[in-house]
Amino acid sequence: MENMLKIYNCGVNDFKNVPCLDILKFRQTIIEQVNSGLRIATLFAMPADKLVCVLADDTNGSLYLLSSKVSKSYPSLTPACPQAHLFEREIAEQFSIIPQGHPWLKPVRFPDSSLIGITDFFKVAGSEIHEVAVGPVHAGIIESGHFRFQCNGENVFHLEISLGYQHRGIEKAIRSGEQKRLIHYMETLAGDTTIGHSLAYSQVMESLSNCYVPARANIIRAIALELERLANHTGDLGALAGDVGYLPTSSFCGRIRGDFLNMTAVLCGNRFGRGLVSPGGVNYDIDNSNISDLKQRIKAAFKDVSNAVNLLWETPSVLDRFDDTGVLTQKDCIDLGVVGVPAKACGLERDARFNFASGAYQFSQIPISTWDTGDVFARAYIRWLEIQKSVNFIENELENLPDGQTLSNPSALAANKIAVSLVEGWRGEICHTAITGNNGQLLHYKIVDPSFHNWPAIAIALRNQQISDFPLCNKSFNLSYCGHDL
Repeated sequence: MENMLKIYNCGVNDFKNVPCLDILKFRQTIIEQVNSGLRIATLFAMPADKLVCVLADDTNGSLYLLSSKVSKSYPSLTPACPQAHLFEREIAEQFSIIPQGHPWLKPVRFPDSSLIGITDFFKVAGSEIHEVAVGPVHAGIIESGHFRFQCNGENVFHLEISLGYQHRGIEKAIRSGEQKRLIHYMETLAGDTTIGHSLAYSQVMESLSNCYVPARANIIRAIALELERLANHTGDLGALAGDVGYLPTSSFCGRIRGDFLNMTAVLCGNRFGRGLVSPGGVNYDIDNSNISDLKQRIKAAFKDVSNAVNLLWETPSVLDRFDDTGVLTQKDCIDLGVVGVPAKACGLERDARFNFASGAYQFSQIPISTWDTGDVFARAYIRWLEIQKSVNFIENELENLPDGQTLSNPSALAANKIAVSLVEGWRGEICHTAITGNNGQLLHYKIVDPSFHNWPAIAIALRNQQISDFPLCNKSFNLSYCGHDL
């Protein structure tokens, strides 16, 4: 791979070793590599008008880094590489570096809070076309987001999604804040993904400080990550059942989700895992009585969730609503750089636990679950397949938990380095990239939540669907507003 620096997940290297290409070569390299099967894990700008890109190769577990110096504009990648479109909009918004030729250069997060949601929306012309605007305020307990539908009768021609209402400036706060505060930003970045983001952050810090993580800590981290997956997948299956009016599974899964959250509380005293993961390992150990308790709880919860979820696959009215609804083709999935559950539901083997294994997953790999229909059923069924494998993983790890310490003390961050960490959160791939300066301070920190990759896919999946299918389709993705907005 010419013109790129090859590293592996949680790898660290001198930032000066990242090839700095002229902008045309930078653009050409990214487009060629994406066309050959790689995908953009992150693409961002940093001070001094420098672009940095991390490309992921799922087939051999490699990451490739490249950079370029730009002035105030450059030829947009998006016309030839659609998965770059949100990244380029973000770069233009944050650094006023304009991707010339970008087809729809609109705000991503509206940094000026007085202007959130004020923008031009795409319109479909015609006497029979009508527009439906939903949000940003929604019924029930839900975060803010705006959806604009262009419809002919019940048929959706186009859906435009406008976010930014949850923008908190976290990346800026990370660069300017004290290091002791950073773990708290990570734990609340997307509240339902506390373990995923705090683990990605901790792995970056450990790489930059050459910190050894004890084996026992790695396993406890992995158990917590799988419990987070179990709780959210179970809750999602219950919510999908509720969206089609199937109350037995909806009611049961709501309660069982709480059972999995309570298991995380056994680990650290907090149902969402706050305070558990930190650079160097974990802050809480588990004794034999906790292990015995968790074994009993996981066995009972899995029995209950099996009974509740299998009702879905045995009920024709549920399958009728799930099948062929909100179809995302594999080609669109690849073009958009989709990750996580929606990608696996299109038959793509994208799972950082397997493709970019780190920590405990290097020794106890979880096979990737895939389906190939790309519809609501596939996205639901992937969750069920992953629930089974996560339970099996936790039971095996509890049986083989090694003795030893659970926390090491990281040293100071190395100067002038770059490190990348990938974690398979329950929604999909989380990517954290950190760059240090001359004194080892954080010069730049970039976060990509899986929702950033996946929000555009909902709009594509809803084309030519009934507008009444939107709640079900949306829930089958179940993306984060605040994880996208940061």
